[in-house]
Amino acid sequence: MIKVGIIGATGYAGAELVRLLTAHRGAEIIWYGSKSYVGQEYAQIYQNMFQIIEGPCLDDNMEKMSEQADVIFTATPQGLCASLLNEGILSRAKIIDLSADFRIKDVAKYEKWYNLGHPSPQFVQEAVYGLCEINREEIRGARLIANPGCYPTCSILSIYPLLKEGILDPATVIIDAKSGVSGAGRGAKTDNLFCEVHDSIKAYGVTTHRHTPEIEDQLSLAAGEEILINFTPHLVPMNRGILVTAYASLKKGREDITEEEIRTIYDDYYKDETFVRVLEKGLCPQTRWVKGSNYVDVNFTIDPRTHRVVMMGAMDNVVKGAAGQAVQNMNLMFGLEETEGLRLVPVFP
Repeated sequence: MIKVGIIGATGYAGAELVRLLTAHRGAEIIWYGSKSYVGQEYAQIYQNMFQIIEGPCLDDNMEKMSEQADVIFTATPQGLCASLLNEGILSRAKIIDLSADFRIKDVAKYEKWYNLGHPSPQFVQEAVYGLCEINREEIRGARLIANPGCYPTCSILSIYPLLKEGILDPATVIIDAKSGVSGAGRGAKTDNLFCEVHDSIKAYGVTTHRHTPEIEDQLSLAAGEEILINFTPHLVPMNRGILVTAYASLKKGREDITEEEIRTIYDDYYKDETFVRVLEKGLCPQTRWVKGSNYVDVNFTIDPRTHRVVMMGAMDNVVKGAAGQAVQNMNLMFGLEETEGLRLVPVFP
């Protein structure tokens, strides 16, 4: 059994890690780390775990945790994992960081967008970006994983095949994305109160959202050139889910590509991917059909009038956008079946 420690086990992503790993046949949680609830029984904080989990929350001592655990998940705000990490810890335990500390290879860019000094830049180049569908082989041999953000996961998987194949003009990518309130975390914030979000939708972080450079970096790798995007997120009054609608012009000389040719590209890229479902023609992804699961539903349509492709994706931001993807990474790192603990049928209604 893989011995697991979780720092941030009482946040939304951490709690989802607990839920998934409790049913995982190859892993055992030995440390429920939580700065706010040290000494309190975990099942008292999340009563859905009553008579399922017995044990108290412990502190976030990564040094001590690494002496007992084979892998440590850090479901924490930016800056914490990087401030705790050292070579001794990495020599004892694998780390899967759900924050942004190691996602961006340019440290100066990270510090600019997150307004933080990076506490351990010496590990940035070693970290593997943990998008399994793209970096599977690198993940297998990694000891430090930068688990992707929720918006980037859905955006990249929706756009990647066409950008990689040179179908799109990289300078024209625009991403409109919408997320449920759980994406903002469990901390109390006025903007996230029921009366503030119910019966309303709003854009936020317009031109400044911190996931922008992460998306740009990964799409630049796909395109083989540095690209800039317009990315606008929106907050919608639901608990879970991300919906991405992305737009890009067809590259000059590719305006005559057919819908069948584009569908073949998507099918070829994702035919062996359990968790990416390319929908049938005419079906638009919906968050209700992926809720509670590790699936990403993607599809596209061509606008022949404007010579643009509209690419769409939907997923659960807490599962594939955080905890599910982290478990998928763990499975690869330890040589387990990639789908272990993640065979979750989407919940409906």
